[in-house]
Amino acid sequence: MQNIVIDKPYQFIPPRVSRFWLWVARCMVGRQLLQDFGVRAVECRGEERLRESLAAGRGVMLVGNHCRPCDPLVLDSLARAVDRPFHTIASWHLFMESGMKRFLLPRVGAFSVYREGMDRESLKCAVQTMVDGARPLVIFAEGFITRSNDRMVPFMEGPAFMARTAAKQRADGKVMVHPVFTRYFFEGDLATTVEPVLAEIENRLSWQPQTGRVLLDRIGRVGVALLALKEIEFLGSPQQGTVGQRLQRLIDHLLDPLESEWCAGRNDGDPMARVKRLRAAILPDLVGNDLAESERARRWRQLAELYLVQQLWCYPGDYIAEPTVERVLETVERFEEDLTDVARAHPPLRAVIAVGEGIEVGGARERGRAEDPVTVELRNRMERMLEESKSQRKVAQHGF
Repeated sequence: MQNIVIDKPYQFIPPRVSRFWLWVARCMVGRQLLQDFGVRAVECRGEERLRESLAAGRGVMLVGNHCRPCDPLVLDSLARAVDRPFHTIASWHLFMESGMKRFLLPRVGAFSVYREGMDRESLKCAVQTMVDGARPLVIFAEGFITRSNDRMVPFMEGPAFMARTAAKQRADGKVMVHPVFTRYFFEGDLATTVEPVLAEIENRLSWQPQTGRVLLDRIGRVGVALLALKEIEFLGSPQQGTVGQRLQRLIDHLLDPLESEWCAGRNDGDPMARVKRLRAAILPDLVGNDLAESERARRWRQLAELYLVQQLWCYPGDYIAEPTVERVLETVERFEEDLTDVARAHPPLRAVIAVGEGIEVGGARERGRAEDPVTVELRNRMERMLEESKSQRKVAQHGF
């Protein structure tokens, strides 16, 4: 379980952009992308659209998909292409991972957000960034890393609210929101890359290496085995049905009793919205020291179950039913990360950043619509960009 929930009092960490430390970070980013994430090359497309918005003096928000941990590092190539550093909203737990990150992240333009509650300081900083218009603001609307480049989960409405709030405070009354879609292409040999990972997982399952099986069948068997282990842990036995049905059944089994205890039975929204609501209810008392040790342990177990829900939600049940090289790689990476908390780098990856046409956002929201129209338009444009990016993928043959 990765340490994404911190039981310490939250303190907002503002950006403190330093030209020197930004230069230092950029000297290292290429090597870091290759060594830690396997990204060998980054290409930008449509950057002239962002350049035009900046030249016009607009407040600018960039809303991106978030399929890999390296997305913020990759987007720095876009910042360099338009010769403008970005401000990026980042989860507070990232700043708590090490003293180096706490020092360096603000100096390259990142500032913290507290995902388990209202963070007015972070909201003010985001809005002021767009009001000033000196630097674009980057936000990942999915809210967490999905490891699914071919699928986007529901967007948060926070970006639209921030853009509208900033537009109210700007003299011109407008903010430009650009959708930014990043697509990763794997350009190596798939079987050679993933077979060592599968062999290690099979060893953890006490299996003999399944080297005689077709690669996709081998991956499918590992996935079913890992799901069955969690079903035995929480439901007592492996379940029947499609993978999608079994995932949803396990998610509901984990969330329903917690929602009865903490949310008066409220269970609307997608699984991540439900997880966020529960974390916000469970965590506050953990920050203090007033709970008995047994109660602290109980709540940490509940948070671990919410972390498992997030893991399960990131497995689309039919993701490799129509396999591509990248979908297969992402699935194996997700297996490894969920078992060990770390996924090794699998070079060579090539990242392509596409900047979409800007959406002009004013200060008023259209009344009478349940969904925010800016969020809906952003989602629609990002979905189109996702579809357009698929033309370059390589189909993974069942003979692998």
